[in-house]
Amino acid sequence: MYYVLIALILVICVLLSVVVLAQNPKGGGLSSQFGAGGGAAQMMGVKRTGDLLEKLTWGFAIGLMVLSLGSYVVGGHVQSGPVRSINQQRALETRMPATSAPVPAGAPAAAPTTPAPAPAPAN
Repeated sequence: MYYVLIALILVICVLLSVVVLAQNPKGGGLSSQFGAGGGAAQMMGVKRTGDLLEKLTWGFAIGLMVLSLGSYVVGGHVQSGPVRSINQQRALETRMPATSAPVPAGAPAAAPTTPAPAPAPAN
């Protein structure tokens, strides 16, 4: 099912790019290059062709988003295979330092091993 969704996403990507390139922007586009005199424009009228291409663009864009989200849901989001990030690998390999045993209430506290930072001089 996952591979079917990926194939549909690829088909919609190709169709979306063709529809976007076929649109006629203000400066002219590829739609004027198809056929002698624009057969689609003669058949349906320029206004109706523009409306159709705009609706197709929105439909393909929405379909692409829905199928992308659907492939995430169907494919699952469980990481399979090796860790891909060096930072992830190091984080998985790093062990937390062992905590020491709790100090009894009457025992003196141990001195800190690192000195406290010196205060900054005032100007």
